[in-house]
Amino acid sequence: MASNNKKKILGMDHDQFNMFMGKYGIGIILLGMVIIIAIMKPMFIKPGNLLNIFTQISINGLIAYGMCLAITTGGIDLSVGAQLALVSCILGQLVGVKGMPLLPACIISVAVAGLFGFLNGVLISKFDMFPFVVTLSMQLIIRSIAQIISEGKAVSMAENSFKAIYSGKFGPIPRPIIYLAIVVIIMYIVMHWTRFGRYVYAVGGNVNAAIASGVSVFWTKTLCYTISGVLAGLAGIIFTSKTGSAQSNIGIGYETDAVAACVLGGTSFAGGISTAPGVLLGAIIIGCIYNGMNFLRVDSYYQSLAKGVVIIGAVLLDMVMNKKNR
Repeated sequence: MASNNKKKILGMDHDQFNMFMGKYGIGIILLGMVIIIAIMKPMFIKPGNLLNIFTQISINGLIAYGMCLAITTGGIDLSVGAQLALVSCILGQLVGVKGMPLLPACIISVAVAGLFGFLNGVLISKFDMFPFVVTLSMQLIIRSIAQIISEGKAVSMAENSFKAIYSGKFGPIPRPIIYLAIVVIIMYIVMHWTRFGRYVYAVGGNVNAAIASGVSVFWTKTLCYTISGVLAGLAGIIFTSKTGSAQSNIGIGYETDAVAACVLGGTSFAGGISTAPGVLLGAIIIGCIYNGMNFLRVDSYYQSLAKGVVIIGAVLLDMVMNKKNR
């Protein structure tokens, strides 16, 4: 009898509504945003602009998937923006200064970023240090190394072969969109279809239960942060190709965009909850916010304000909707 007296929302009880919003809420928010901006500026939904949005979010999308793994384990990675800058500076020195071939230079640069991600994971999992403190400190260390390597100077990376990494196309599709699509597919398989993915959710959901089940918390967390470093490194290559310049002062604040994409996509800061498609949708929403505000000629200061409000709103929504489960 009591169940019939439950307050209903859109014809659903509280639990059904939470389940519905958990599955479709992010899509509804994205659709509503697109409709509102399109009404105000019809050019927003032109195919050319939509391709532009997807191209622009490719860098944030790559970083966000690494961030998603860290957050899902109950941590965070604040060093990703600095890793992006370090890769840019290493590329500048290896390719722009020493003339090394592009492929080995890219491999070395991404490997260095992966190494710093590995160090993050070891410090966090082996010594039980707080992820916030470790990755914030590593951000300062990595940024300083990038400045030392570059001596604070920008290096031109304007060669056509390198610029084509960002500006080239596969048919009508810009290359960055293809890169992002490949990472989305790989991360979907890893997160939802592999034993490692199950371990990530287990560690983030209940670390003691994961240990009791035989899960290696050390290697699970360490591998998550290593992947985060590698993806930040790949983003650094794409970003350097986009700007045509290797410099140490790039990537500042990129960790907040990645966090925003994750929380908007349903990744819970409590750990153990995330989806690969959700992260992509979160990155698209962030891209739509920036692109839409540019169309509406909103000042950049207000864009940062809007992003901050969106992050707080998404975290608050996650806390309210998952309060019962916690």
